[in-house]
Amino acid sequence: MERHTEICIVGGGPAGTLLACLLARRGADVVLIEKQSSPGPSFRGEILNNDGERVLRKHGLLDKVAPEAVLALIRLEYWDNRRVVKTILPETENGNVGIHIPQADLLRPMLDEAAAYPNFAYLPGTTVRGLLQGEDGRYTGVKIRRADGSDEEIRSRIVVGADGRYSSVRRHAGITSSTEGHGYDLLWARIPAPADWEPVMCSTIQNGQQLHLFTQARGYVQVGWNIREDSYKELRKRPFEELTDTLIQAFPKLESSVRAHITSWQDFVLLDIFSSRSERWARPGLVLIGDAAHTMTPTGAFGLNEALTDADVLHEELLVCMEQLQDTSLPLERLEQRRRGDVERRQREQLVMEQGYAKNFNI
Repeated sequence: MERHTEICIVGGGPAGTLLACLLARRGADVVLIEKQSSPGPSFRGEILNNDGERVLRKHGLLDKVAPEAVLALIRLEYWDNRRVVKTILPETENGNVGIHIPQADLLRPMLDEAAAYPNFAYLPGTTVRGLLQGEDGRYTGVKIRRADGSDEEIRSRIVVGADGRYSSVRRHAGITSSTEGHGYDLLWARIPAPADWEPVMCSTIQNGQQLHLFTQARGYVQVGWNIREDSYKELRKRPFEELTDTLIQAFPKLESSVRAHITSWQDFVLLDIFSSRSERWARPGLVLIGDAAHTMTPTGAFGLNEALTDADVLHEELLVCMEQLQDTSLPLERLEQRRRGDVERRQREQLVMEQGYAKNFNI
C-alpha cells in the first residue's frame, strides 16, 4: 500500500505533534506517525519554562489544555538536614518557576485540533521500517508497519524525525551523533502528594545521594534519584528500602505516601542520562528536531522546551517554503542555522549546573 502527503512526521511527542498541528492549521497535508498506541508515556519531560510557555501561548494552545492539568510551580527549594537552605522564587509577582503539564494532557488538544482538518492523518501504533530515497539520494518518504501488522509506504516531500533520543529516522538516514555521558543515571518514581503539599520543586543531598522532588498536576509528586552511571544492575541486588528510607529521612512529610506506593523495584523507572549532538540536522528531504537532533539531560528542564521551539521555528520555515514554492532543502538547513547555537549553549549550561550543584548547599 502507498500513501502520499506533503510532510511525514515521525514521532508524536510534543515537538512532532505541535509541528503537525501548526502545519495542518495552515493547510499543509500532514501524516503524523507514532510508535505508541496512546499519547503521553510516563516519565518524560513535562515542565514548561518561559520558552515553552511562550511558544504555546503564541499559538493559542496553552489555554486549550484542561485547567486541572496545568500546575504553576511557585518556588524551587534546596534542602539540607531537613531544612531549606536556598530558595529561588519567580521573577515576577504572578510568575512561576515552571509549569507542569502531564504529557498526555499537553498532546490531547493539539491532536484534537489537527484531527478536525481533512489534510491531517494520525497513525498511532506504527513503526518506521526504513526510509525511501530517489535516484538523486533525496529522501522521499518512509516505510512503515501499522498496528495491524500491515506494511505501507508513505511518499512525502519532507520527512521529519521527531522520534526522540534513539531516533529511527536518524539511524535509517545514517546520521551520526556524538554522545556524552554525565556520570549519573536517574531513577524515577511517582507518588500521591500529601494533602497540604505545595506546588514546589525540591532538591537535596541525603546520605551522599542527590534527590529531587517535582510537584505534578493532578495531585502527584515525581521523585528522582541520581545514581552512579551504569550502576542500576548492582543497585537492584540491594534492598530497595535503602532508597526509600533515604527519601523519608530527607523529606519526612512524604513517609506515608512513600511506604504505600513504593513497595518494590518495579515502582522505579530507569532513565540513562546522556547528551548528544547529531552531526547534521538536515539532509535533502529530511530533518531532525528535538531529542533526535540534540538529546539533553533533565537538568534545568530544557529538553521539552527546546524541542517545542524547534517545532515552532521549523513550521515557520516550511510555511515560507511552501508559499513561495522554494526548494525544501532551504528551510530544513535554516532550522539548524537558527537553532544549533542556542541548543548547544543550553547543553553547556546543563553541564555547568550539574558540576556546580553542590554549591547550592554551600558545600
